[in-house]
Amino acid sequence: MWFLRPDPHVKPEGPLAFRVRVRTQSGEVVELRLSKSMEISPVEGGYYVRKEIVAPKSLDRAVLEIWFDTRYRPTRKSVEGGELIPIREWMG
Repeated sequence: MWFLRPDPHVKPEGPLAFRVRVRTQSGEVVELRLSKSMEISPVEGGYYVRKEIVAPKSLDRAVLEIWFDTRYRPTRKSVEGGELIPIREWMG
């Protein structure tokens, strides 16, 4: 039996949600909580979420998209106007 490595950017938060952190173009960090029931939608072959981000201080805009397989494992991630921060770099 083999185990999949956890995704380096998408952190499960219990059985119902995920956390991600995005760094916008000015360097501001925005943390997002993605709820399976409210934000993540079923699509063919799995699930999908698209989140528009407005950073509270700089007002930078970014768009996060994540595609998941049927077991909610991220298969593809995209950030327009920013970048995902690896979990290992999160502070606190």
